[in-house]
Amino acid sequence: MSRPELRISSETFRANIEAVRARIAPSTLMLVLKDDAYGHGLRWAVETAVQTGIRWFGSYDIRSGLEARRIAGREARIFAWATSTDDEIDEALAHDIDLGVGTREYLSRVIARAAVLGAPARVHLKIDTGLHRNGVLPEEWPDALAEARASEQLGQLELVGVWSHIAEASDAEDDEAQTAFLDAVRIAGESGPAPALLHLTASAASWWRPELRGSVSRIGAFCYGIRSADGPELEGVRPVASLSALVEDVVDGAAVIAIGSFDGLPSTLSGMPVGTSDGTRTLTEIGQTTSVVEGWPGVRVGDEVMLFGPGASGEVSATTLAERIDSVGEEILTRLTPRVRRIVRE
Repeated sequence: MSRPELRISSETFRANIEAVRARIAPSTLMLVLKDDAYGHGLRWAVETAVQTGIRWFGSYDIRSGLEARRIAGREARIFAWATSTDDEIDEALAHDIDLGVGTREYLSRVIARAAVLGAPARVHLKIDTGLHRNGVLPEEWPDALAEARASEQLGQLELVGVWSHIAEASDAEDDEAQTAFLDAVRIAGESGPAPALLHLTASAASWWRPELRGSVSRIGAFCYGIRSADGPELEGVRPVASLSALVEDVVDGAAVIAIGSFDGLPSTLSGMPVGTSDGTRTLTEIGQTTSVVEGWPGVRVGDEVMLFGPGASGEVSATTLAERIDSVGEEILTRLTPRVRRIVRE
């Protein structure tokens, strides 16, 4: 049996990065790498992005940040924002990784480890602007800043950034979040040197709300061609990944293809549109190792069927498929990547 093939296009990824950078300029793009670069492969993503001149990477956790550092080299800046263990903090400081800090407890531990190691921590202090996903509460912000500034005086810390997450639930709520954010930035500037790195927005808000962008924009999904769930297509951005399978048999005019639920293709996607040499057809049945596609004139063994991709053969994107199972676009890729038997990064 032939193997399904997940193709990852470096050319498309580079083009997407350029489109995103042009859209958000003069804000600097921080390429986010969470979930193994949204299922595309962290090593491939970092190596390809470095070729386009990307110098900021957002790794979520320190472990991924260390891998990004090994690949990108010392010239890149790596930002890891998950609250981490003391051992992980030590590793981050040893490898010059910027830390996102969203609680007083974590701030104290980062300062303590920096003091022990004699290596100042570069900290981006997070203000809670209403999402309540980590972040120092506004009423605790002055005290957190005082602790950070005191450690700065001792050479244990550099307060280089202020950041936050916003809900992206409505323009009004995001406007309120920006007001809270800018107030936190003002207070930080009054407490000492103003941090140069200000980042509030991720993919959607960075793209659609230019007035919310800071000096840095954290963008992951859009660079990989994954649009927001139920959101519009993005000008100049195409899916980086495509998944194909070959026709193994033709039964009563229908095409039997070499991919199934054991390869990570959710059975709930039965009835989805797929791409063929004759345009869009319907995937009518998903088995364990094979699936059945509505036939087309001249269908034969060895023909290629596109399960998802940029749409050249009539297929839809991974995001569109994910919307069928009430998920987000990258989950399709993260589910398939460990199981698909052939991954080609071009």
